[in-house]
Amino acid sequence: MSAPDPLKGLRGVYAAVLGLESIVVALALLVLPKFGSGATPVGVAIIAGVAVALLGAAFLQRRPWGLGLALGLQVAVIACGLLVAALAVLGVVFALVWAGILLLRRDLVGRMARGELPAQRDQDQ
Repeated sequence: MSAPDPLKGLRGVYAAVLGLESIVVALALLVLPKFGSGATPVGVAIIAGVAVALLGAAFLQRRPWGLGLALGLQVAVIACGLLVAALAVLGVVFALVWAGILLLRRDLVGRMARGELPAQRDQDQ
């Protein structure tokens, strides 16, 4: 029996954060007319497209390039701040969340390399 993949659970966290971020960006469409000049059809389409892309990226996290796509979309969310300043703030907040997740991932990969995970110790016995 093969050992469980510890990064599989982390990919679930990536997907959950992307799903939540997609909802938050989509909700920005409700306040778009009140907070700036981004309420043009192009602005609405861009923000809706980013929300859909975030949701789609949530389903692609098992791919090897899924994390890179998620991180690239963070730049897109922050860039949407040109349309709605609140989206820039939300983009920075989510970028900080992603920074925390990446620190957790770095710690997990380091522990895997040193053989310190409980699943790895159970196999040695």
